[in-house]
Amino acid sequence: MLPLSDGIPARRFPIVNVSLIAANFIVWIFYELPHLNSSVFHASFYPCTVNGSCQGPEPWGVSWFTAMFMHASWSHILGNMLFLAIFGKNVEDAFGHVRYLGMYVAGGFIAAMTQALMTLIGGSAADAAAPMLGASGAIAAVMGAYFVLYPDSRVLTLVLVFPVRIYAWVFLGLWFLYQLVEANFGFFSARAGGTAFFAHVGGFLFGLIIAGVLNGRGVLGSGGAAPAAASAVP
Repeated sequence: MLPLSDGIPARRFPIVNVSLIAANFIVWIFYELPHLNSSVFHASFYPCTVNGSCQGPEPWGVSWFTAMFMHASWSHILGNMLFLAIFGKNVEDAFGHVRYLGMYVAGGFIAAMTQALMTLIGGSAADAAAPMLGASGAIAAVMGAYFVLYPDSRVLTLVLVFPVRIYAWVFLGLWFLYQLVEANFGFFSARAGGTAFFAHVGGFLFGLIIAGVLNGRGVLGSGGAAPAAASAVP
């Protein structure tokens, strides 16, 4: 399933979300593309650096952050940025600019540590030495927050070749279930077609929890109340 729109225009310009998307493309085009293999090697995150069983090009305290802006291919970055563009603008509306940026970065950290922990617990040395890169862990946190804040919005989704409107709680629930199933079957990034599914699981749960707590305390803005029958495509 490929999301095309959530039908809810942002109440204010999502400066942080747009800046994050721009930063990802700038890193991809000007840093990665000229020397893709060496860029991926130097700026990715390696789980084995966390427990010191290997030494990466950069300390893990730096590389978990740089890896959030790295991607492996055009399809990788385009897919990630599509999800971020659709779900991020409204979460930023609810969180506010500064709090949204903090949630995004913290979500990326939790996602990376979740994958690293699971890999170090049960993976092989090769699994732990496989580079992790991509914004999807942080984006999963955004999606988890969206699940709490806008469950009844209708996501225009491409199913095979047919555009269908699906409730956000259904779309995101199915997405999370898929990540959970694949995490258990593939278990580690080096054995799961190159995808760090546990990072997605950890990021999503973090976003869900933090949005639930803040929304329950009335901290989040009015953007947290989504119209149930929104249908306009921005």
